[in-house]
Amino acid sequence: MEPPAHTVVLSIDEKSQIQALERTRPNRPLGPGHSAAQTHDYTRHGTTTLFAALTVLEGTVLGRCMQRHRHGEFIRFLNAVEAAVPTLSNLED
Repeated sequence: MEPPAHTVVLSIDEKSQIQALERTRPNRPLGPGHSAAQTHDYTRHGTTTLFAALTVLEGTVLGRCMQRHRHGEFIRFLNAVEAAVPTLSNLED
C-alpha cells in the first residue's frame, strides 16, 4: 500500500481479559527434547486489558494496560496515541 506523503500509519489492537498469573516456582527444563515444566498451582491476580498501537514504518509499539475494558478506556488510549504521534508540521521539518 502507498500511504500519502507525511502520514503515519498505525495498527491498533486490543486484547481483553489477560490473566495475571504468578506460578509458585519458575519453569524448569526437563531435558533435551522436552518442553519446560510448569507447576500446577498459581496465584491469580485478576485480569487486565492491553491496548497497543504499532507504528508500521518505524516498528515501534505504544501500549497501555488498563483494569477495565470499556469505551472510555479505549478513548483514553487513543488520546495517548494522538499525543505521542508527531504532528504534520513536525514531519515536514
